[in-house]
Amino acid sequence: MTLGEKLAKARKEKNITQEQLADNLGVSRQSISKWESDAAYPETDKLIRMSKLFDCSLDYLLKENVTEKAEKETPDKQGASVTRIFSLCNVLDYEYKSQRTLGGVPLVHINMGIGKTAKGIVAIGFKSCGVISIGLLSIGLLSLGLLALGVLGLGILGVGIFGFGAFALGLLSGGAISIGIISFGAISVGVMSCGAVSIGQFAVGALAKGHYFAFGDNATAMVALGATKADGTLYTHFTGIQNVFSGYETDTVLSILENNVPSALKWFMDMALSIAGVK
Repeated sequence: MTLGEKLAKARKEKNITQEQLADNLGVSRQSISKWESDAAYPETDKLIRMSKLFDCSLDYLLKENVTEKAEKETPDKQGASVTRIFSLCNVLDYEYKSQRTLGGVPLVHINMGIGKTAKGIVAIGFKSCGVISIGLLSIGLLSLGLLALGVLGLGILGVGIFGFGAFALGLLSGGAISIGIISFGAISVGVMSCGAVSIGQFAVGALAKGHYFAFGDNATAMVALGATKADGTLYTHFTGIQNVFSGYETDTVLSILENNVPSALKWFMDMALSIAGVK
């Protein structure tokens, strides 16, 4: 008997339809039909799961000269480790794919197989790609994972238009180490940067290194406002703890920045001045 014939026979003995078996294995009914007609061959993880489902050995399924539905190999024959490995494979290779789709894409796809990718509106797996994506390597509009790429990326390494994580990269980013157009983090680099160590065109932080404007305990920039140390090429002011400006000093700061900051960066300038309490 061929593999396909054995699968069809075992399925019928269990009184399971092709649709039910397909749903159990996370594949299409057409895949089951191809397997049973020997037009295609199932993957190893699917064979392992069908061996458990049909209560038969892999030898019975794979070897044409084995025609009797033999019992599964016992630990005495193969060792207890084989059983444990097969059980682990079943857990790691778990897959579910919803029958409902949107634009041909499953609404939900869960694929825990190592090296395999879950693709769906909601995708969950070691590697995942979806509108809402969760995985070690995750790509999606809303992405969560060890490495997360998306419009909103949340992860150990978060990359996206909005990136958040231990390491964050994005137009708006926040993290322990953060790089972005607008960046917030312990170590922050961006056009508008705010953090303990802050580097950018406009920088606010304990140690602030800016091109146009810096505000913090130790500040360096064209206009530098520092509580302890300030080094400005055009204007320097020691703010102290109170950060109190006279009207004259505020006007001076604004005048210098207005005359030197490109118009494309004025929005970031206003944000930095607001955070610093100058404007």
